[in-house]
Amino acid sequence: MSDDPPHLPPLLAPPLQRPYFNRFTKQDCFPTQSFQTLSAYKLAVSQTLPRLRSRLFSRSTDSAELDSRHESQNEMKRCLTWWDLLWLAFGSVVGSGIFVITGQEARVAGPSVTLSYAASGLSALLSVFCYTEFAVEIPAAGGSFSYLRVELGDFIAFVAAGNILLEAVLGAAGLGRSWSSYFASIINPDNTDFLRIRIDIFAEGFNLLDPLAVAILAITNSIAMSGTKRTSCLNWISSIISALVIVFIIIVGFVHSNWTNLTPFFPEGAEGVFQAAAVVYWSYTGFDMVATMAEETKNPSRDIPIGLVGSMSVITVLYCLMALALTMMVKYTEIDVNAAYSVAFDQIGMKWAKYVVGICALKGMTTSLLVGSMGQARYTTQIARAHMIPPWFALVHPKTGTPINATLFVTIISCVVALFSSLDVLSSVFSFSTLFIFMLIAVALLVRRYYVKDVTSKKELVKFIACLSSIIGSSIGVTALWNSNCRGWVGYTVAGLFWFVGTFGMMLLPKQRVPKVWGVPLVPWLPALSIGMNLFLIGSLGWVAFLRFFICTAVMLLYYLFVGLHATYDLAYQNRQESKLEDGKGNDNQVTVS
Repeated sequence: MSDDPPHLPPLLAPPLQRPYFNRFTKQDCFPTQSFQTLSAYKLAVSQTLPRLRSRLFSRSTDSAELDSRHESQNEMKRCLTWWDLLWLAFGSVVGSGIFVITGQEARVAGPSVTLSYAASGLSALLSVFCYTEFAVEIPAAGGSFSYLRVELGDFIAFVAAGNILLEAVLGAAGLGRSWSSYFASIINPDNTDFLRIRIDIFAEGFNLLDPLAVAILAITNSIAMSGTKRTSCLNWISSIISALVIVFIIIVGFVHSNWTNLTPFFPEGAEGVFQAAAVVYWSYTGFDMVATMAEETKNPSRDIPIGLVGSMSVITVLYCLMALALTMMVKYTEIDVNAAYSVAFDQIGMKWAKYVVGICALKGMTTSLLVGSMGQARYTTQIARAHMIPPWFALVHPKTGTPINATLFVTIISCVVALFSSLDVLSSVFSFSTLFIFMLIAVALLVRRYYVKDVTSKKELVKFIACLSSIIGSSIGVTALWNSNCRGWVGYTVAGLFWFVGTFGMMLLPKQRVPKVWGVPLVPWLPALSIGMNLFLIGSLGWVAFLRFFICTAVMLLYYLFVGLHATYDLAYQNRQESKLEDGKGNDNQVTVS
């Protein structure tokens, strides 16, 4: 029985080459069959349930993700080396967080905030391992979207895609607001809102307009659109300066240290360490943006592991040393929560250093915006190549080699959100989306290693699902126990035992795929640990974050049911038809030769 949709119009011819900025017709945005006429769309909507069943667990392939580049009509330029990736990761990750958050959390965890940074760094590094293996095997612009589409299927990939776009918009908007707040604090520490415009008729949280945030977003995104190599050069030059300032802070901190300030090291015990770790983790986010640069990397199998793993290892060490230097310079009970390093330098007679710290923090936020703009546009490009959003956003400019349409899309929405929304409204949704995707990537890596369609037996698949369920369930159990303030050892022991049994059982299963070049070590232990740590951090977010996340996801699903599902279904159908035609030509050629 044929699985082709009935009464569809004939396949469309490929679009003619036209000037880049002269493509904004309905055919450019919705070229597939279901959107050609109103009657075709009504027919498509009437088939929503069977189409949903078809696409729900439909998985892409490595080659399909790489071959989708033709949707962009122009190639992105392969111009990045391990040196570029190293500093792109540094520029994306090292923003103002280390300067702002350290003082706040040192008042909670005391000197043990150093261990909080180490624990969060380990969690981030586990996610980096997973991203690196995927980026080496599938060097496409889509990053986590492509990886999830290959391993967990079209539907999960769409949920991730929606959250990726949400993360792109909210992350950029939040960083733009942070930039303007920090800049204002350097000029007027007593009023960080003095550069904003208050509109009393708007709701609280949306009533402070921020034109400076809009300006910095527009500037950084314009630079990102001008060319990948140019943007990378600007980033590594400024990032090297930041690295030198950080080394200077560490050296000064150790020279003016007082070891008695480290006592007591654990004023709040293990609970203080973990509470601080959940917060300082956000100083490590941003590395996933670098994975989207794989398509523009000259030698992905060599450059990506060096750039990603190398940079995150160095960043973790620097963060720990900076936190240790601060708590050795100043007793943790006396640390200024708003300007920890600036006040610490004041106390040792180096008042001028606070301006160095301020400029370094601003520079860090600027490079985070710059690299974030590049990564967000490439995520959007690959999502558009899959037709989950209009393929018009997948077009790459022939001269710059950058996805200008995708960059403009993210920039305009981010500017609107940044103009109106306060930081507290933006942060909780952004945090949930980031951790959720990191957790899914770890799951996808385990699926990649232990399940191959038409190769893995049903018996082995059932065992794998049971082990994976044990890992995820026990991780949720530990998170629930911790957030219910249960500190007894029995519950944690039982949950930990289930996690260990699930991971050990998975280790005994035969691996169906081995990485060709670079792979995560100690599989399944490290990915299972990544799942547990990300779920634990998700649990540390308040119920409001969960509510906002589920509301946003529900809105995304409405879009999927009425638009994304039918566009991807049509594209899959068209690809099947083209494959049949190619097979037919191949058979005809064989007959002719014989």
